[in-house]
Amino acid sequence: MQIEKLYAYFLRSTGVATDTRKIKKGCIFFCLKGENFNGNTFAEEAITKGAMFVVVDEPIHLKNNHSYLLVQDSLESLQKLAHYHRIQFSIPVIGLTGSNGKTTTKELINSILSQQYETTATAGNLNNHIGVPLTLLNITSKTEVALIEMGANHIEEIAFLCELARPTLGYITNFGKAHLEGFGSVEGVVKGKSELYHFLKENNGISIINQQDQKQSNLTIEQKIFSFGQSSKVDLQIKNKSMGLHKNISIEVDGMEINSGLKGDFNFTNIAAATAFGFYFKVNLEKIKKGIEKYVPSNNRSQWCETDSNTLVLDAYNANPSSMRAALESFLETEKEDRLLILGDMLELGDFSEQEHQKIVDFIESKVTDQILLVGPEFKKTKSIALNLKKFLNPNEVIPYLQKTNFQNKIIFIKGSRGIALEVLKNYL
Repeated sequence: MQIEKLYAYFLRSTGVATDTRKIKKGCIFFCLKGENFNGNTFAEEAITKGAMFVVVDEPIHLKNNHSYLLVQDSLESLQKLAHYHRIQFSIPVIGLTGSNGKTTTKELINSILSQQYETTATAGNLNNHIGVPLTLLNITSKTEVALIEMGANHIEEIAFLCELARPTLGYITNFGKAHLEGFGSVEGVVKGKSELYHFLKENNGISIINQQDQKQSNLTIEQKIFSFGQSSKVDLQIKNKSMGLHKNISIEVDGMEINSGLKGDFNFTNIAAATAFGFYFKVNLEKIKKGIEKYVPSNNRSQWCETDSNTLVLDAYNANPSSMRAALESFLETEKEDRLLILGDMLELGDFSEQEHQKIVDFIESKVTDQILLVGPEFKKTKSIALNLKKFLNPNEVIPYLQKTNFQNKIIFIKGSRGIALEVLKNYL
């Protein structure tokens, strides 16, 4: 089926769905395939639940019904449809990637820009080869700025997502030790993430850069940039007015102090980047302040919460060696007493997994005399001599220990990859 014809069906629909649990009446349902499912088998259910059209790529599931649309590949058709929809608009499109802080930065940018513009932004972290097309297809005639988060775990993935989204400006949060299994090395991470810079350079786009990050500066020498940082030699100077994980980050820009709801020195750059986008889009400073101060982190991202017994610093959404080390350093620098560390495995490190987990263990053994709980098969394999360190294969093994120990009046730092699911421990702390 030609993309123009599929687009005509899309324009008649109420939107796109790929999950029968999220079908809205009148939508167009794409039957995607995964390792453990075949979306074609849900075509009839999608129609029953209210889908106007279903896109199938297996003739056996095609019915003699105008609601069934046969294509060669449902995923490829979804991606081509999203690209075709994107190029119908001449609005600014922001591309955002990086090893750490993507989603927090994206939410902050959106909170600021939405004070003045009608925005369409990536929901949650739907930032892959399926999530990006779904976000693009959410752009409407009312959208004034689109904000597209792009995740990647191998070379050429960002380049592909850029071709779909056609960003006009972009930002890379940082280059860290994330997804080393797919990228192969830190150099591979830099090469992969920098595909956003290359696309912007080739298409006369603008790169927003943190001038204090030497990699960002070096990689954008020959292209258009808008820079921010704490020095005076930038397009936008932003000062960090508070230090430490326990204190909310405050910044000063153009003489105005802005107090965020985020803690941890590592979040300063996320806030500063969002502020830079606000200035680039000429958002009033008062609105920038409102956008930053109203943002509250969710989904287990750097949340501070009080239980009946303890204070929790919960960051159980994502972890890699760079983010783990930065968060630990900030926590240990500011919290000196009554601490408990609960660390979960950092996933997708491939051949680097053993050494990177060992580096974290060596670091905390040299810095921490408080109780340390390590959770996951990778941490379980590490070598340690500290008597204050205990290892568990999974969170279910930790729960009986917590029930028996009954920690009280502790500040508890919890961080690990999403797949370890450390958030289940909240109810026992």
